[in-house]
Amino acid sequence: MAKKDPYAALRFKEFRFFLSMRFALVFAWSMQFVIIEWEVYSLTKDPLSLGIIGLMEIIPAVSMALFAGHIVDQNEKRGLLMKCLLGFSIISLGLFLVTVPSVVESLSTVSILGIIYALVFCGGLVRAFIGPTVFSLLSLIVPKKNYPNAATWSSSTWQMGSMFGPALAGVSIGIIGVHWSMCLVFGCTLFALFWLAQISKKPILNPKIGEPIFQSLKQGVKFVFNNKTILGAISLDMFAVLFGGAVALLPIFAQDILKVGSEGFGVLRAAPAVGSIVTMLAAAYFSLNKNAGIKLLTAIFVFGLCIIVFGISEIFWISVVALFLSGAADGVSVVIRNTILQLHTPDNMRGRVSSVNSIFVGSSNELGAFESGVTAKIMGVVPAVVFGGCMTLATVFGTAIVSPSFRKLDLEKEVEELEQQD
Repeated sequence: MAKKDPYAALRFKEFRFFLSMRFALVFAWSMQFVIIEWEVYSLTKDPLSLGIIGLMEIIPAVSMALFAGHIVDQNEKRGLLMKCLLGFSIISLGLFLVTVPSVVESLSTVSILGIIYALVFCGGLVRAFIGPTVFSLLSLIVPKKNYPNAATWSSSTWQMGSMFGPALAGVSIGIIGVHWSMCLVFGCTLFALFWLAQISKKPILNPKIGEPIFQSLKQGVKFVFNNKTILGAISLDMFAVLFGGAVALLPIFAQDILKVGSEGFGVLRAAPAVGSIVTMLAAAYFSLNKNAGIKLLTAIFVFGLCIIVFGISEIFWISVVALFLSGAADGVSVVIRNTILQLHTPDNMRGRVSSVNSIFVGSSNELGAFESGVTAKIMGVVPAVVFGGCMTLATVFGTAIVSPSFRKLDLEKEVEELEQQD
């Protein structure tokens, strides 16, 4: 077997442009979400208001996901992503304007929340298209034999943006305030547009251009549900993220439980991403493909334990370590799931399959935020987090018992076959 090249995908210039674009986009998006969380909780002091943020994004993201996948498979990916980034930049500009101190003072809290929630809703519409477009564009930039390596670097870049965005958000809120922090977000969206412009237009590989939309959507959903490997991976991750959505309650922990302020909030928000990036960078050198099913189940089990520890901790550094380890475990899950999706999805169905994945996994972040907000309102913040961690553990045990074939999942052979191609 040929020696593994951990930098194989990075040797393609357009892939480096792609990573720069993705980092700027995720950095801006995650920073913006943290700023919104902080502002909304500061205005309301109500945990349910944090859940509503997630709900406002998940409604359009889920309702438009399958339609977005069809549009992505029917159109040129780079141009479509350019339009998505322009939409995101307009939303960021709107949040910048609504957080002007004079505007905040002149409007009622209800009015400000209404505008913020409306802009978040619009962001959900844009996000429905961004996920499948980015997933499809990646496969057009590097050869198929480099998909696993490219997926690892792409996921690592996503986590780096998720790590530095919240960290900078926490610091910038304390130094320059919410309004000018949103200005930084808007600037990052412009950087993302610049890097995307360096990538050339790509061919449309779908042979069924003009296919009726409902027939197209039916084929995409049918493919996912008939592929037990893809369905098992995304279902498992969906329930883990749904019940383990403790990060949605971090403003409460930072302000009321751990009492560490906006700077501590930024550290808490970034800790899971730091753990994930460490895992993913290691995955570029050490393969996770052997016994992938067992590794995925173990990783999500560890994730659930870490969420429970975080929930009961009243010591800042223990909370940070718990979140770091939860991120490291989640990093294993992300690498394995993305490898499965890249390897098992035909080129002409990448948009639709990614859209189904976004319904299962991507939107479960926001649905998990809503679930956390509701359970925190009903049973209290700490019990809600512990409950979510316990449900994650139950999901792992249930999957291991119900699906023995998933425990035996091994990706090593098919990855080796691709890497040996000329």
